[in-house]
Order: sequence, then structure tokens, then C-alpha cells
Amino acid sequence: MSESKEKNEMDESRSGGIQVIARACSVMRVLGSHPRGLSLGAIAQEVGLARSTVQRIVSALESESMVEPIRPGSGFRLGPALAQLIHQTHTDIISIARKSLEEMSEQLNESVTLSCISGQQTNVIDRVIAERELRVVFPMGRSMPMHATADGKALLSTLSDEQILEVLGQSPEKLTDSTHGIQSLLEEMEQIRQSGFAIDNQEHTVGISACSILIPTFMGPHAVAVVAPTSRFEMRANEFRQALEACKASISKLAGEY
Repeated sequence: MSESKEKNEMDESRSGGIQVIARACSVMRVLGSHPRGLSLGAIAQEVGLARSTVQRIVSALESESMVEPIRPGSGFRLGPALAQLIHQTHTDIISIARKSLEEMSEQLNESVTLSCISGQQTNVIDRVIAERELRVVFPMGRSMPMHATADGKALLSTLSDEQILEVLGQSPEKLTDSTHGIQSLLEEMEQIRQSGFAIDNQEHTVGISACSILIPTFMGPHAVAVVAPTSRFEMRANEFRQALEACKASISKLAGEY
């Protein structure tokens, strides 16, 4: 085989490999923006590829646990391996924040979370679950909508209004009667940017509320949240806020600002 022909074949192989990676990334981004999952047909429509091509890509990603089936025949969502990679990426901030999270959870006797931005969603990278009968057990590694969660809104406030519109569009999904529309959310962003503090009053799940504080670090923006049944949240909101401010001060001493 001539040197020129061998080089051409290598270039074609490299180009094909890059295309496969790009397509796989497109599939994962689409699933990231639809945490409840999508069918193969819906994924294909979103990424503009043939269903058979998407099926091959999804099968390869599923074998690596990067995506997982929701139920047989019900579509796919992002898998646990992605959450593990995110967790490993943020190991330093987790080790820095862990003691502060544990102390705040013990002080309040409520569940607390540490989150970061993951694509167009919020991802919980660490949590401490309260040891009491009525509590909120927050899923680790699960992508959550930024517009309807306290930590998501705190993180969303680091973006400009134009960037928020690019991420959410004009009509973010209404999850409960309390979920904000885009105009109301943008107005709320002004207050959050000034205070660094956000509230989710049953905007994601009826009966569950949360408050969160933004923590800029040298590893990027993170958010700590207290998540509780709404019945307790309404009585203790000021107490939660004071605890979050103390937690931020504790973490900032070690994590610095980015």
C-alpha cells in the first residue's frame, strides 16, 4: 500500500471516529435536556439522524451505562456512568464541602444537597439525608430542571438573561401550578443575583420546598440547598437561610472563588 493511500485511509478513519463521537454527544445532550427520557424515534427527530443510526449509538452508550432504558419499550434516559464521571470530576469540592454539609444537616435535621451545572440541568453531586420519619430523599446524580429547583435557580443566576433564554426557551416545562413562566423567572433572577439566594416553593414537586445559596469556587459555581417538606419549610425558612449563609462561609474559606 502506498504511503499516500495509507494516509488517506487513516484520515478517513479518524474523520469517521470523530463523527461517531459527535453524534453520541448529540444524543446525550438531547437526553440531558429531557431528564424523563425519550423514545428512539423522538431522539432521532431531535438530533436529525435516522432511527437506525440512533439505535446503534444508544446501544453502544447503553453497554457503557452512559444511557439506560426507562422501562422496556419506553425509551431511554442518561445512565449512572455519567453521574459517576461528574462525581469524580468534582471530588475535590465534595471533599471540601462534605463536613459543612453534614454539620448543617445535623443542625437543622433536614436533608441538604450540593449541586453543579451539568449541561442544561442541575446535577446533585453530594447529599446528606436527614434521619427522621418525614424527610426528603434526594436522588444522587439525577439531572433536575434548573428553572424549577432552588439550587437550579441559584446556578441559573450565573448566566445572563440571553443565555437563560437559550437554555430554557420561551416556555420552560410547567411541573406544578407554582412553576414560574419565563418572564416571572427572569424577574426573579435579578433578586437572586443580588442576594445569591433562591427558593423553590413547590415549583418542582407539590409538598416539597427548598432554599439554596450560590457558592462560587475555584472549580466553578456550586449551590448548596436545604430540601424539606413544605409544612416545615414555611415555618423555618429564615433559619434555613441563616444556616446556608454559615455553610457558604465555611466552604468558601477552603474553596475560594473562581
